[in-house]
Amino acid sequence: MPETDETVRDLIRAHYEDLTQTERKCANALLQDYPGAGLASITEVAANADVSTPTVARMVQKLGFKGFPQFHKALLQELQAKVSGPTQRRDAWASEAPAAHLLNRFSQAVTHNLEQTFSHVDSDRFDASVALLSRTEGQLYIVGGRITRSLADYAFTHFQAIRPGVVHMTSSAATWPHYVLDMGPGDTLLIFDIRRYEANLLRLAELASERGVKVVLITDQWTSPVARVSDHAFTCWVEIPSGWDSNISTMMLLEAMIAAVQESRWPEARKRYEELDQIFDQTRLFRRPGSS
Repeated sequence: MPETDETVRDLIRAHYEDLTQTERKCANALLQDYPGAGLASITEVAANADVSTPTVARMVQKLGFKGFPQFHKALLQELQAKVSGPTQRRDAWASEAPAAHLLNRFSQAVTHNLEQTFSHVDSDRFDASVALLSRTEGQLYIVGGRITRSLADYAFTHFQAIRPGVVHMTSSAATWPHYVLDMGPGDTLLIFDIRRYEANLLRLAELASERGVKVVLITDQWTSPVARVSDHAFTCWVEIPSGWDSNISTMMLLEAMIAAVQESRWPEARKRYEELDQIFDQTRLFRRPGSS
């Protein structure tokens, strides 16, 4: 099995240019129904992709696997990682943890996550997403799930100060049709979704996309199903020695996006900041340094 933190999806994308036309046909079929399309037997995978069995075998070898069984095992391990809950993840870490102090293991894991996350960010895709988040011809809708709603709230607080027309969608799916009602071409939807992925967020993305909304997804390394309908998807590494996943790399990517949007809209953003400070002074919500 390839010694890499990349998923099979990442390997397919990385080696796509090296594949023949028929091998690409197989790869596309796998990506369209990932990872389910690759969990059948090699003959079934070939039949579903309308290619020969040897074509499938050659393709997986080009991805770095010794053969289809190893490829199949890698997909199963990814699927197991996707559905594992906090208890299972904590047990897995405890059995493999070194004797070093938790603080050291934690910092090593976080550093690794940051390195992996930013090494997998495509700069063109990042710039295109920033352009979507910056444009004010339409609304910017922001939503998160059970765990990621705090990230959505953080994003809303900053983007609302940088630009007008930002809408923070509530975490209650029952209210989402009211937001979708006003969505249309020119709007952008920023979604946060990490494992366990939420079916409601996928349906929301589908409805928004059908109405011409551009969808930007921030997810984990196993990739939310929302990626199928998103215009731009970013994968963040999240595993740490804990029963919970970490949002540190996700927050770092978000802050990079916030900084880029602010830069792209300067000096308009600066004017908004100055007006916002004036309003804060009028409301006396905050004390300025040195004031009595």
